[in-house]
Amino acid sequence: MSRSLVLVLTAVLAVPLAACGAGAADGRPTVVASFYPLKYLVARIAGDSVRVVNLTSPGVEPHDLELTVRQVAEVSGADLVVFEHGLQPAVDQAVEQNARERGFDVSPVVDLTDGNPHFWLDPLRYRAAAVALEKRLAEITPSAATTYAANLTRLEDELTALDRDYTDGLAHCARTVVVTSHDAFGYQTRYGLRFSPITGLAPDAEPSPAHLGRLRDLIRTSHITTVFSEALASPKLADTLAHDLGLRTAVLDPIEGVRPGSRADYLSLMRTNLANLEQANGCAA
Repeated sequence: MSRSLVLVLTAVLAVPLAACGAGAADGRPTVVASFYPLKYLVARIAGDSVRVVNLTSPGVEPHDLELTVRQVAEVSGADLVVFEHGLQPAVDQAVEQNARERGFDVSPVVDLTDGNPHFWLDPLRYRAAAVALEKRLAEITPSAATTYAANLTRLEDELTALDRDYTDGLAHCARTVVVTSHDAFGYQTRYGLRFSPITGLAPDAEPSPAHLGRLRDLIRTSHITTVFSEALASPKLADTLAHDLGLRTAVLDPIEGVRPGSRADYLSLMRTNLANLEQANGCAA
């Protein structure tokens, strides 16, 4: 039997199995989230009332996600698929082909700008996604609607407080230019910062020599002290740039995912980011 035929048969057999048994053994509905920030929202709002599946495993860069046959089967059998259109083409395709009526695309409710998908780095946009998601979850399990509403209220309060802390913490800084690995932090310009990325929206893009030259000039004229790398992407470019200019390095996490075994969550990572920004930019309390 040819290898291609084996793969086809595997896919045909796997999808019905998952579609029939995707829910938890105790009858809870299954909610598939395409990557960590959306999985976090589902877990915070629904808790144990649903079975949550994250398509992007810890340590995996979500931009690069390719779905396995089993993951496509999870999408096909899910009661709800929460995703962000345009961020992960493989997920977009799987939803379109297998779960069109059960897909919940957050992008229309978070006011994306300039093609930047990293809305969760703005606590207020993230809060808007949570509000819309709670309504969809309540439609799936109406018996848990009261619990979902209470969980949403707590999450909204935490995100509002996080936004306030960013506003206060970054209000008085000696420097406002921030050099990052890739162009993920544009929504945080609302706190008075200006981000200058080494690469574009995709973290694996290669910057041109001309771009690196302009960035070096900006670093010198803006008296930058720190070049930020990321948690999941390679720090090579950031480390090289910092070494060449005698600067320090630190991590500014775009929170596209978490590291394997990490106990950190969205809120703790955002607060770590804030502390690192305050230190790098000489922000006064």
